[in-house]
Amino acid sequence: MSKLPISVFIIAKDEEDRIVPVIHSVIDWVHEVIVIDSGSSDNTVKVSEAAGAKTVFNEWNGYGPQKVYGETLCSQKWLLNIDADEEVSGQLRSELESMFAEGKEPSLAGYQIPILICFPFDKGPRPFAPSNDPVRLYHRDKAGFKPELVHDSVVLNQGESSGKLKHHINHRCFRSHHHALEKINRYSSMQAEDMLSKGRKPSVLRLLTEPITAFLKSMILRRYGLFGVNGFVESCIYSFARFIRLAKAREEWAKHEAEKRKT
Repeated sequence: MSKLPISVFIIAKDEEDRIVPVIHSVIDWVHEVIVIDSGSSDNTVKVSEAAGAKTVFNEWNGYGPQKVYGETLCSQKWLLNIDADEEVSGQLRSELESMFAEGKEPSLAGYQIPILICFPFDKGPRPFAPSNDPVRLYHRDKAGFKPELVHDSVVLNQGESSGKLKHHINHRCFRSHHHALEKINRYSSMQAEDMLSKGRKPSVLRLLTEPITAFLKSMILRRYGLFGVNGFVESCIYSFARFIRLAKAREEWAKHEAEKRKT
């Protein structure tokens, strides 16, 4: 079977231990795979190229801008964005092949794809695994990433509509608890800066209540409560992530107001 007319692009930094299976999950059946590296200190570039991906350096300016840049490198009209900790499942591959079979093209501007969480050391997602459903497959003339520094998401052009695919992508978000805290520390600092730039100061009430509601959301709505101790731990980590971004945002506001008083 000829390769599908899809460009896959992946943003990455220091992902040498995880990115090869990601590339291997798509390299054999899409037109091209492009890795946008933002300055890895490990062998991410080397192993990505060895796995068959075209690798390009672009200085980091935020999640949205990095993905917008990735779009400009793609040669095909249909784009599939995956992260360096995500693998396209065999079932999703078959679903996409059927959508493009015999020269057909999907009828909608974009498609949501279930992203299923895989716990560390699991081979794949467990039954009832937590998920989210962002638009990841889209026609570049009808949709595209918005250049938000933190909240990267695909936006459809006015008048366009999206559908939802049945099959999934596996998401291995954290290597370990140590990695989770490192990632949360980095990401929450960007979130705090983003909130300051938009003039959003979290209230004390929100600071006090959001960690509790986040924990309950994780345990109940995201179904982490089904996964025993692992689910409890992940819910606590998620709750902390929601709390620390608000605490940092309030800290940034305090610094900003102190600077204003000096002038």
